[in-house]
Amino acid sequence: MFEVAAENYGRFMGRFSEPLAAVFADELQLEPGQRALDVGCGPGALITQLVTRVGAATVSAVDPSAPFVDAAKQAFPDVDIQLASAEHLPYSDDTFDACLAALVVHFMSDPVAGLREMGRVTRPGGAVAACVWDYAGGASPLSTFWQAVVDLDPGAVTESELAGAREGHLVELFEAAGLHETVGGYLTVEVPVASFGEWWDPFTLGVGPAGVHVKDLDDAGRERLRERCRELLPPAPFVVSASAWSATAVA
Repeated sequence: MFEVAAENYGRFMGRFSEPLAAVFADELQLEPGQRALDVGCGPGALITQLVTRVGAATVSAVDPSAPFVDAAKQAFPDVDIQLASAEHLPYSDDTFDACLAALVVHFMSDPVAGLREMGRVTRPGGAVAACVWDYAGGASPLSTFWQAVVDLDPGAVTESELAGAREGHLVELFEAAGLHETVGGYLTVEVPVASFGEWWDPFTLGVGPAGVHVKDLDDAGRERLRERCRELLPPAPFVVSASAWSATAVA
């Protein structure tokens, strides 16, 4: 789902993940010189925020997608960026002051193991933080799309059951991973959209579960879904309000 061009991911999710990364990073109140790790960095939305706050020399990042790692390395040549999964971080114990995962926990093969690894590489007293779109509550940037999918196919599998996507679940995962003093939160961003085409076209790029769903439809099914989405959305231009659950803990 994510072995795709970084540009396509940017068109699909970057318009939402970039403003969310700024709000998410603000929660940790990072200081210059602190060491920070971005787990599941993608093309670099959160890296941008970390570099601004602590400096490129003390930022590291990992992602399991080779195209994303290559794109991030090109964009941030002074940042340590490696091809790796959250469940197997290539760093020693107690390396970082803060370890963050933005829009990643729900795609980890083992969320508890991934969060445990994040805690392992964070120094005692350091911060571990993550956020996941509120898919279960219908407040994600893709909620209108998935509503249209279910309207046409009530048995369709959506993203609402993914790890951390419902209220309280992200905190439960943190606690299961042995992290301490976990505090949950709720982050919201608003993204203006100029036209229906601007909203719809990125869904055809094959990115993530939504993109795969569209790609697997035949032409008639794709057109029905497109028109159902148009019916559910307000007339353009409009604003998409998108919210994510967050959790922050002490390693």
